[in-house]
Amino acid sequence: MSSNTRLNLGSSLGFDPDYLPAFEENIFIEGPRTARSLTNFFALLLFATIIATYGVTSDSSATVIGAMLVAPLMTPILATTAAVVMGSRSRALRAFVLTIAGAVTVIFIAYLLTWVIPDATISFTNNQEISSRTNPGLYALVTAFGAGAAGAFIISRAEISDAIGGVAIAVALAPPLCVVGISLQQGQWDAASGAFLLFLTNYLATLVAGGLVLMVVGLDKLKGYPEQARFRRVGFRIFIVGTLLITIPLVYTAYTGLMSLVDNGKATLEVQSWLTGTSYMVESVDVNDDLVIATIDGSGELPPLRELTDQLAEQLNRPVTVDLRIIQAVMSNSSFP
Repeated sequence: MSSNTRLNLGSSLGFDPDYLPAFEENIFIEGPRTARSLTNFFALLLFATIIATYGVTSDSSATVIGAMLVAPLMTPILATTAAVVMGSRSRALRAFVLTIAGAVTVIFIAYLLTWVIPDATISFTNNQEISSRTNPGLYALVTAFGAGAAGAFIISRAEISDAIGGVAIAVALAPPLCVVGISLQQGQWDAASGAFLLFLTNYLATLVAGGLVLMVVGLDKLKGYPEQARFRRVGFRIFIVGTLLITIPLVYTAYTGLMSLVDNGKATLEVQSWLTGTSYMVESVDVNDDLVIATIDGSGELPPLRELTDQLAEQLNRPVTVDLRIIQAVMSNSSFP
């Protein structure tokens, strides 16, 4: 490959030095417009929290997506990792504090907004917008890595900066925090911790992936003093250690989720086998630790329940209690003229 070809590839991939002033103005809140920028940030955060909180509680995916587009939390997170890449301790600290302040604000506002929602309308099992954010797994981490990398690449180029909205949808930040506030108000501590784990996953993965992309495009080469390099190394060590620590509960959640699917599959086959020769059909089977909830539909006599209990205990390798729910089929005769 010729030197001219390498130069062209480098210039096409690399960070444009002429874009640096605009980049810093767009991503860092500083200078004479600080007060106005902070006002805009918290105003948008308030509006996004209202939209997301009621979108989540009403189980409306479209509303939640709208809140993701409004929420400005992605900006200080990318600003944090950009500041670390550039070796700016003061900028990194300000962006980090703004992210924490924003997260606390969302949780607090969502907590307050939940007071006016009837408890009977909030479901942590049937509402997908809530339940999907209380039990994150490894897929959430991989998604956040991809979104963080995309976000960093987008902000490094002026010509595609408008695409940042798609990243905000891919890596949800405000909705999980709203679920934290809702869960705390409802006394659902496990759900609150799960939703906060999802936020931390998105946050740390964005820092790591975003920082790596910004280094690949050469942002770190624009600020190359030795003390800045030391700060950059320390910052990325913190990011990576934090991500590794957050991976532990994600792996556990993924493992337990997989085992739950396996147990549900085994239990479903046993219930179907138990119903052989009857008119009943299996509607659903849910294994929850030592409790197996089986819902069947049909009519007529059933085999002894003890047989099913023994079969399930053998397949699942533990004693179980069976909660059998029967939907009786109703037959009607109608005469037509």
